[in-house]
Amino acid sequence: MSWRRYCATAEDTKVAGEEFALALRPGDVILLSGQLGAGKTTFAQGVAQGLGVVERVTSPTFTMVREHEAVNDRGISTLHHADVYRVGTLDEVVDLALGELVEESAVALVEWGEIASSVFGLDVMNVDFSIDENEGRALVVSGALAEGRGRELDVWAVQ
Repeated sequence: MSWRRYCATAEDTKVAGEEFALALRPGDVILLSGQLGAGKTTFAQGVAQGLGVVERVTSPTFTMVREHEAVNDRGISTLHHADVYRVGTLDEVVDLALGELVEESAVALVEWGEIASSVFGLDVMNVDFSIDENEGRALVVSGALAEGRGRELDVWAVQ
């Protein structure tokens, strides 16, 4: 099963991320996939805003992982934002210990998540981004974890 949402602008993508945050729970791992410039970081900025992160969120391409304090009423106190674009091998992904970062009070967003998917197993949400001929973005959410959030994602998809 999957959920789809269309975003005509970058602002729409950010709002989609902010509203997607309402479906998140502590311990969640979200893998973001799509071509360069597809809106993964913009979406992550929206998720951060939805989780109550007040600091600026930028792509962690060179630092690989950034940690942000989150303030909300859902028990999520930390957002781990990772970008594995520059990782050369799966062993390097394992060395980042991304799976260990997600404790009971955190969530992780992993850009270029298709590279790291085998590290996390099946209990994740996947958000795939594609760009259409009008420069709009189609976001498709899937994965075992997503299926348990069907009610929240049904609301998210109809926005």
